[in-house]
Amino acid sequence: MIETIVLDVGETLIRDDRYWSAWADWLDAPPHTLSALVGAAVVQGRDNADALRLLRPGIDIAAEYAAREAAGCGESLDERDLYADVRPTLAALQGRGIRVIVAGNQTAKAGQLLRAFDLPADLVVMSAEWGVAKPAPEFFARVLAVSGAGPQSTLYVGDHPANDVFPARTAGLLTAHIRRGPWGYWWADDPEVRAAADWSINSLTDLLDVVSP
Repeated sequence: MIETIVLDVGETLIRDDRYWSAWADWLDAPPHTLSALVGAAVVQGRDNADALRLLRPGIDIAAEYAAREAAGCGESLDERDLYADVRPTLAALQGRGIRVIVAGNQTAKAGQLLRAFDLPADLVVMSAEWGVAKPAPEFFARVLAVSGAGPQSTLYVGDHPANDVFPARTAGLLTAHIRRGPWGYWWADDPEVRAAADWSINSLTDLLDVVSP
């Protein structure tokens, strides 16, 4: 029986199109060019930050992030970045007695911005706040520590096979792969991803069927 659902952030709860567009603007590149490089990273199974490295070889991403923040062009989130199914689904899950946790590979600032949304969630915490990021086993150990339930009663939901589905399964959690965003769509029908995921879903609303008695 599922007692806790833990959700990834990027392309699970939050659309990443404004995120990448902001990077393209900062690096003075056409947004479609950076989007194409993100796609190239996806199909090669590379980290998404590699899209920035392809665009600007030798880039110091941390330094550029700090420069963006200092220039007032830094990380931002608002209601339009949320997928439409997020609030109603999370609220419905809580209404059924499911503990809802948001835990993804994001900055501490992203955590502050997401908590300001006042989502229907029991906990919102980011990898930068924990000091450990996916796919490290320690990240999923932290997930289980805050879950309030055992691994087979905890479901981790995400779009990224290498960061979400595979390591969560290795940690003993139940897993759901969402067909959303570049990683979600590209890897949705991959046999290894299908085999590793307990559920393959097209929308967060599908989780309501997953937890139905």
